[in-house]
Amino acid sequence: MLCHLLWNRKLRHALHNHVLIIIIFICLIHEVTIYPWMIHFYYKQHIWKRTHLFCTIWRFIDWGLYYTHTILFAWATIERHILIFHDKWISTKKKRLLVHYLPLIMLVLYCLIYYSVTILFPPCENIFDAYSMICIKPCYFKSSSSLYTYDTLVHQILPIFIIVGFSIGLLIRIRRQKNRIGQSLKWRKHWKMALQLLFVSIIYLIFGLPLTIMSVLYLSGIPLDATSKITEYALFLNYCTIILCPIASAVSLPRRRNERKNMLRLRHQARAIAPIT
Repeated sequence: MLCHLLWNRKLRHALHNHVLIIIIFICLIHEVTIYPWMIHFYYKQHIWKRTHLFCTIWRFIDWGLYYTHTILFAWATIERHILIFHDKWISTKKKRLLVHYLPLIMLVLYCLIYYSVTILFPPCENIFDAYSMICIKPCYFKSSSSLYTYDTLVHQILPIFIIVGFSIGLLIRIRRQKNRIGQSLKWRKHWKMALQLLFVSIIYLIFGLPLTIMSVLYLSGIPLDATSKITEYALFLNYCTIILCPIASAVSLPRRRNERKNMLRLRHQARAIAPIT
């Protein structure tokens, strides 16, 4: 999927694909590190001697890059409204720099700096737990409740609600545009751009929202022990977003859909002309 977006010049230069390329690259990092490590951890039956540095890197990828991924996709849902309904905002190079490139760069830098400070180089000492799957717990969880609340609200809860809200809003606006201008070439182009986003948004709605709800309940004062079993299932579902995000993106690409249709058509023709024995 990533190679397809990078090698195809038209897809690579399309503004709506830029944030998607970064998101899929983050997914690739997860898929070649976190998931093999998780499998190995359970294969070793929770007994796996790991260094402090290794655990810190694991936490940074699992926590920092995941929420970078989520925040970027939340921005993508906002930006898609701009690309479809406010194309004059990106009509010149200067406008594209201010509206498209600058927010993307700033969000990536913000997330990397924030999680580098809180996980890789914290002002306190991280908590090492050799028997947990992710064997490092950020020390700011205990040393600063306000920082933990900020992290939960801004990086976990807010992005999910932005994704859900702006995706539903995009679907409504596209539907209204269809009623106004009909199924014109312009509307079909906008629908394809919206469809790409909506496929991934559904993944977040199904697999990411449950953990967000658990975080809201925890911040509301409900003890973690009361919902620990549900939180485990929600956390498991949350890991599925990274795996399914590239798949949902690939399904939505027009060229990929045409290739699948042609493949199915060829298979149908092959069965039709096969000799009867």
